[in-house]
Amino acid sequence: MSTLKTIFDFPNPVNDYAARTVASMVIIVCIAILITNNTWITLFLVYGFIARVATGPTLSPIGLLATKVIVPLLKLPNKPVPGPPKRFAQGIGLFVSAISLILFIVGIDFWGRAAIVILAFFAGLEAFLGFCTGCFIFNHLMKFGLIPKTVCEACENFHPRP
Repeated sequence: MSTLKTIFDFPNPVNDYAARTVASMVIIVCIAILITNNTWITLFLVYGFIARVATGPTLSPIGLLATKVIVPLLKLPNKPVPGPPKRFAQGIGLFVSAISLILFIVGIDFWGRAAIVILAFFAGLEAFLGFCTGCFIFNHLMKFGLIPKTVCEACENFHPRP
């Protein structure tokens, strides 16, 4: 049972540079979807978000590539940030990518592509500016009392860059 708990345990804290690397790769996948209109690539994107929400990088090809190959190869330092807001952000990515996949499957390609563009935009904010919109929303939901402070006590001292 402890092996399952280890697999399905989201890391806390998360290396901010790994998160930004994942966001960069999400942008690349989004561009591939927009260029090819390939539903299988969209399915891969959705799977990646499912894996990252459930396990962090453990079952995510993009997460593993970021944490085990790219970040060490580039010798990026460990910059710890709270994990729960990052998990929340991955959940938003899962929702948007799943909506896109559904729209593609039912033949509403324009809106499926629009969802991918939106996803790429917010991944770009994370990748290039270090601004995690999902983290920003998460922190405001905590301030409004919609997410209990016990979910992320480290978030009290965490302020995402504007």
